[in-house]
This record gives sequence, structure tokens and C-alpha cells, in this order.
Amino acid sequence: MGYKLPNLNWLRSFECAARHRSFTAAAEELHLTQAAISHHVRSLESMLGFRLFLRRSRTLDLTDMGKAYIPSVRKAIEDLAFSTQGLFGPAGRESVTVRAPITMAVLWLAPRLKKFRDEHPGITIRLVSEIWADSMTDQDVDIDIRLGTGSWPGYRAKRLADETIVPICAPGMIERFRSVADLMQGEMIHILGFEDHWARCLKSAGLQYDPDQIGFSVDTTLAAVECVAAGGGIALVMKRFADDLVAAGRVAIPVSHEFPMEEAHYILQGLPGGRMSQAADHFQTWLWSAYGWNEPTTTS
Repeated sequence: MGYKLPNLNWLRSFECAARHRSFTAAAEELHLTQAAISHHVRSLESMLGFRLFLRRSRTLDLTDMGKAYIPSVRKAIEDLAFSTQGLFGPAGRESVTVRAPITMAVLWLAPRLKKFRDEHPGITIRLVSEIWADSMTDQDVDIDIRLGTGSWPGYRAKRLADETIVPICAPGMIERFRSVADLMQGEMIHILGFEDHWARCLKSAGLQYDPDQIGFSVDTTLAAVECVAAGGGIALVMKRFADDLVAAGRVAIPVSHEFPMEEAHYILQGLPGGRMSQAADHFQTWLWSAYGWNEPTTTS
């Protein structure tokens, strides 16, 4: 159902004139002429069919209808302003929208964004993950980080870093696991999308993989980490994430055994929308260097 709404400029002029009780003061605030403010208010009154102001020689007073209407108008304008600033940042401020896999966004990027902001206080970062994929197009994204083999049709991909996989368990369980073979005695957590990890881990240690040994499956590394931290089993995760989790005391790496991951993290190049902004370029440079990631290697 459609609603006939007043012109937003009319409402802004009405709200401002009501606040100042003056068309002249409203004109100064909105950078318009006094005649334009008066015209906006008359147009609004004509549309509504009611007078909103009692026009006196030196001041304006709201009519009863004006007094009833102004709270809703003021709230609507404030809500729109707050929502716009919250989503898109203050006017005139540089912003960068970064899209990343949810595990990368939560476990690696989010804890480090403060350091980037300390180095670049004039840049606002919007970090989004795949859970918002349906509401965000490529044109909305400045930096697109993806996990894969480096092949995305229509894009050039720059590899940020190779990844390795390590086992993690709860800190209180570390004494139970002194070798890769010991891991097979624990509750092995399977992460959907990484079906080959347990097979490759055990094979690299000369052990046989039995799918029946998998205790249960989860659909994200984040869920696996929470299971592990609660003492629910052992999972295989990227060492990049495990190192931070160990430093925070949430998990432990029970055995010094890591193996390379076939996939890696990439920044996609050639996103629709033209050249990368200076702010986005600053963020990309920070990704390359701030935490020792590899120099970029480009694939097509």
C-alpha cells in the first residue's frame, strides 16, 4: 500500500522554522532564502489542508495542528539522519567497505581494526561478511577478501597469504594429546566445506582416516571453535586463527603438527565501479604489510 508523503524539503523547512520560531533563522540554517522557507511551509499547509503556523509580526507560533504534527516530523528526520550516519558514516568522511569470510572477519580482522583506525583516524571501516551477501552487491564493496584457489571468473585475485592447518583443543585437554595418533582418540569435529582436512592431517602423519570417527559436524569454523573451547572435542583450523585464540587462552594447540591448506585468502581485483579509492588503497596496503602477510601474487 502506497502512502502520499510530503516533500522532504517542506518538512525540513517546517521543522527548522518551528524550532527557531522564525523563517529567517530557518533560512540561515538551511542555506536558503526566507522566501523559499515560506514557500515550503505554505506548500506543506496546502497539501495537508491545515495551517501549521500563526504568523505574527516578529515571531511564529505553532497552531494546535502544528504542535500535534511537529513531534512526528522531528522524529522522522532524526531517525533518517541517525540511520544514514550509522550506515554510511558522517558526511565528508572517507569510508571503506570490506567484505570477508565470516571466520576471517570475526577471528582475524575485527580484533585488528583498532590498529588500522589508530593509523588512519580519518577513515571509517564497514566490515561485512557473507551473512549479508544477499543485501550487498559487488559495487557496494571496496575490498573483497575471499578464501579459495584464486580463480573467480571476471576478476584478478591477489593472494594475501598461504594458510596452514593445525589441531586445537581446550587448554585443559592438552595433556591428553601428545601425538597426531592421540587426536584420533578424541571427539573429532568436522567443519562443513573442509571435508578433506582430517583425512589430509592423518595421512600426512602416516595414519588411516576413518570417517566414522567424526564426532559431529558444524557449518563454520566459529562454531567449531566454540565447541572446542567448551571441551567438546578437537578441530582443525587455520593456524592464523589458532594463534590468536591460543594467545587469548581460549584454546591450545596440542601437537606441533601443521599441514598446508590448498586454499588461501585473496583480494579480488577488477570489481565493477572503477578505480580503487585512496582510502581503500590505504586499507589494502595495510593488509599486505601490517601483520607480515606475503607480497601480493596475482592470478587471473
